[in-house]
Amino acid sequence: MTHALITPEQLKTMGDVVIIDTRAPEAYAAGHIPGAVNLHEIFTFLATSDPDGIVQMTETFASAFGAAGLSGAETAVIYEGSMNTGFGQSCRGYFLLDFLGYPKKAVLDGGIEAWVAAGLPLNRETVAPEPVAFPVDPAGAHVLLTRDDMLAALDTGDAAILDVRDVDEWIAESSSPYGKDFCPRKGRIPTARWIEWYRLMKPTGDGPRLKSPDEVLAELATVGITPDMPVYLYCFKGARASNSYLALKQAGVADVRIYFGSWNEWSRDPSLPIEEGRPFAS
Repeated sequence: MTHALITPEQLKTMGDVVIIDTRAPEAYAAGHIPGAVNLHEIFTFLATSDPDGIVQMTETFASAFGAAGLSGAETAVIYEGSMNTGFGQSCRGYFLLDFLGYPKKAVLDGGIEAWVAAGLPLNRETVAPEPVAFPVDPAGAHVLLTRDDMLAALDTGDAAILDVRDVDEWIAESSSPYGKDFCPRKGRIPTARWIEWYRLMKPTGDGPRLKSPDEVLAELATVGITPDMPVYLYCFKGARASNSYLALKQAGVADVRIYFGSWNEWSRDPSLPIEEGRPFAS
């Protein structure tokens, strides 16, 4: 079984692998891991959780991963610049593969910066693999939450809703990482607890890395979350939440799911409840 995080040295020796670079095309063109396929849509795609949106996301990424050469036999290894330069976009790719039910997948721990720090080469050759049929397993779909799932969680209180956005979004100063007024409303999903996604990583000599399982569980404990509790994650569009998803899964939290539409979807529907203002205001 492939671990969710692998080192550059492990990647170097792997066979039957499809390496996926999630960075922008210009970054890919400037130098990438040899053999890597560029798939920036992993980062740019904005999801909605209505039935049409879920079908669109399924079809979009089944096609994209098939075009990248994933047939089910290969291990997908996904990377970004580092673990914090792409808002968790490599982990977003990992989550999308989880959602599509693809079992053989990993994230390059530390991204391309770790690869370079290990003294390994880059090249500029564009890779265009032969497209294959990507196998979708519907059993993976349970990791994806819809607006209705989130509303139900508000009613029952059966899950801990965890907001992992940046602090200015949490305190309702900004609606997104792309500008304060990118979305029509600022605020939080009611009852949400907050751990800024950066807190689940720590600096190392080779760049930021996810914290150890014990360290992640200690962070969760600060907001009253234990490993046996269902945890529903959200951010703005599911990237930072995917970074946190991987951290929580590695830490042994048994039931972790993502509301992938996140604030980009929730804030645009005025019928959905939000909390506004600073959460610590009296």
